[in-house]
Amino acid sequence: MPYLSDLIGRPVADVDGQVMGNVAEVLAHIKTDIAHPRIIALVIKRRKQLIPISMEDVAVLIAPAVSLKKKRHHLLPYEPNAEDLYLVRDVLDKQIIDTNGIRVVRVNDLELVRVGDIYYVANVDISGAGLARRMGLSFLNRRLPPRTMRGSLPGIISWEDVELFASDQPMRLKVPSEKLTELHPADLAEILSDLSRQEGRDFLETLDIETLADTLEEVEPDFQASLLEGMSDERVVDVLEEMEPDEAADLLAEFPEERSHELLELMEDEEAADVRKLLEYPEDSAGGIMTTAYIAVQQQMTVEEVLQVMRAEAEEAELFFYIYVTNEEDLLEGVFSLRELVLAQPTTRVVDLMETRVVTVNLEDSQDDCAQAVSKYDLIAVPVIDNEGRLCGIVTADDALDKIIPTAWKKRLPHFYT
Repeated sequence: MPYLSDLIGRPVADVDGQVMGNVAEVLAHIKTDIAHPRIIALVIKRRKQLIPISMEDVAVLIAPAVSLKKKRHHLLPYEPNAEDLYLVRDVLDKQIIDTNGIRVVRVNDLELVRVGDIYYVANVDISGAGLARRMGLSFLNRRLPPRTMRGSLPGIISWEDVELFASDQPMRLKVPSEKLTELHPADLAEILSDLSRQEGRDFLETLDIETLADTLEEVEPDFQASLLEGMSDERVVDVLEEMEPDEAADLLAEFPEERSHELLELMEDEEAADVRKLLEYPEDSAGGIMTTAYIAVQQQMTVEEVLQVMRAEAEEAELFFYIYVTNEEDLLEGVFSLRELVLAQPTTRVVDLMETRVVTVNLEDSQDDCAQAVSKYDLIAVPVIDNEGRLCGIVTADDALDKIIPTAWKKRLPHFYT
């Protein structure tokens, strides 16, 4: 198959064989109904002049010289528009996201394919062989073993598996980026780690609020704050309201006090109240790392009634593995597991399911205390109570162990989320 690098610099001749110049750029269109960009024009460089030529006027593209169908003076210049993708300027040497391999790679060349009379961009070449071809060192590809040139990663990626993202260069983004939103937030966070701060900010701008919030929860708060520095207050507030309260509190703590206060004022009252509550406690205390998103019921309720509560609060609760039992004054009375709930009869009452000996931590207890409780009793989460025994929140295992094990390992812990 031909490559983009094969075209660049090729002479272009009109129907009479008169050389007009050399190929300097190739333009393509990205359409939602076609997975691969269609080649729609060439840009010919003649001395200091750039002449766009429509592919409709090209007779032979892949040849020692590109041949046109008309005489030079009969050609109507192609009019570039905002939808055009400049393959040399916008794609070659740029970083792209391989949504199949979940990584950031650099484009060394583009592989083209002919379907009837139309040429498309088929694949992205990220291999060393592609780079050698670009540099005019193709002979190295024949002399060196394939593994030496290509490395251990695949060298060819289908265009369908890549996403362009905005950067300081004039690249256009394919939006909406459905393939990105299908990736796990942990994978998106890994992609973020391969980008510069500015590229990361541009990348986050392409995500919807829910995906953006989930992705940010996978990285450290200081990195979160740096990525959101240039984002509008309205969008940051949307993200904060979408995040779990403990994650939102950690993020706000990284902002300057003045902006943190302004963002809290813009948040919905209910969400802001939860976050303010968490910000009252030291960052490394149980109160500082707990979340207020949990399920609490009363002991006289039946299993069927508990299930109704869970359905109603499904979007708010972070963890469904444990259901906590409190009284009218929010005093913690017991706990039972989701497994026990599922196996019980609908008419069974909570009082007959719950365990009254509950492992707890206090609001002022340290993060180490939380980690020890989680580890010693093999818990997914530990409830946090105040001095009177009122349930204030829960500390999940990943937050409790944050300082004990590396973040990358912590994110591999099992999550029992809805």
